[in-house]
Amino acid sequence: MAHPYDFIVVGGGVYGAAAALELAERGASVVLLERAAIASGASGGLGKRGVRANGRDPRELPLMRDAYRRWPELDERLGIETGYVRTGHLELYERERDLDAAQARIRGQTSLGIPTEPLDAEAAKSVEPGLHDNVRLAVHAPLDGVADHTATTRGFATAAAQAGAVIREGAEVRALFDKGLGVTLTDGETLGAKRGVLVLANASTPALLEAAFGLALPIWSMLPQVMRTDPLPAPVVHGLVGHAHRVLSVKALPGNAVMVSGGWRGQWNETLGQGEPIPEQVEGNWAEAIAVLPELAAYDVAEVSAERLETCTLDGVPIIDRVDGHEGVIYASGWCGHGWAIAPAVAPLLASWALDGGDIPGALAPFSYARFRG
Repeated sequence: MAHPYDFIVVGGGVYGAAAALELAERGASVVLLERAAIASGASGGLGKRGVRANGRDPRELPLMRDAYRRWPELDERLGIETGYVRTGHLELYERERDLDAAQARIRGQTSLGIPTEPLDAEAAKSVEPGLHDNVRLAVHAPLDGVADHTATTRGFATAAAQAGAVIREGAEVRALFDKGLGVTLTDGETLGAKRGVLVLANASTPALLEAAFGLALPIWSMLPQVMRTDPLPAPVVHGLVGHAHRVLSVKALPGNAVMVSGGWRGQWNETLGQGEPIPEQVEGNWAEAIAVLPELAAYDVAEVSAERLETCTLDGVPIIDRVDGHEGVIYASGWCGHGWAIAPAVAPLLASWALDGGDIPGALAPFSYARFRG
């Protein structure tokens, strides 16, 4: 078994690619192992992803505040077009009983450094003219936006390779060493690491950790549903729209196309070995979108995807930690569908922790596995 690298990174999504770049830029030798292709999992696929602070768990907002600073610089840093656009985000409120919670959210986000403002119905329509008249209040976060997740993830991997990291696609990790630092691939090849292993393989992470170390994380996998229209003759939505009680997220795509998601799910097809949409879920998501943006009723859904596994935790925020007794093994999983936006802020912290050792960085401490211990 060879030990040619300081660090092994398992997983070619945005976290694995970004962590590999951070480590390589700091002089470490790195190999990234991806079982299929870069961005073939939850970090790739249809449409764009929200770069959003609005409506987040407060534990994530310090990271999002840092990410706000990093996102506008990524095109230049990675040498690609990430598709990042600062559109603003509206979280919509229709029910009287939710309005006090909206005010609390505004105060909480503002106190944590996230510019946030209330908009009455008229002001909300000045931002999104197509909104239904039922909207009573909108919480507006003007620094939120969207980015092309597939292009950005591939950009991180390309930049990591240019910085000296080795990117190996089609290299599936079968097991982590239970003693020492290293991995065994499905073809029998073994690789050892001199300094650490970062397990950032999202849906594959829990099984790898349990098999090697008996660590059973409170995480499960699901198949989020995403759908889009064809390009439309005029914009129906201009930016990024969420909702306080409807299961809904709407984004503007190039050419006035509209992306609709927000938490509806697909199902796993054992025969095909992949996820697929459920017609009732598609209909329900589309109906919610029309209830908020009535002009969408004139158009049809052109494409639906529910093939990319995402992971969720009991409390809706990720688990980021290292394995007890195996200080060189750092892992992160359970992104709950909203880890994307904070990746540029989390990856540097993971790299610093891997290189320097010591306690978990303060900004990541709220996400440690300790919160699930008695």
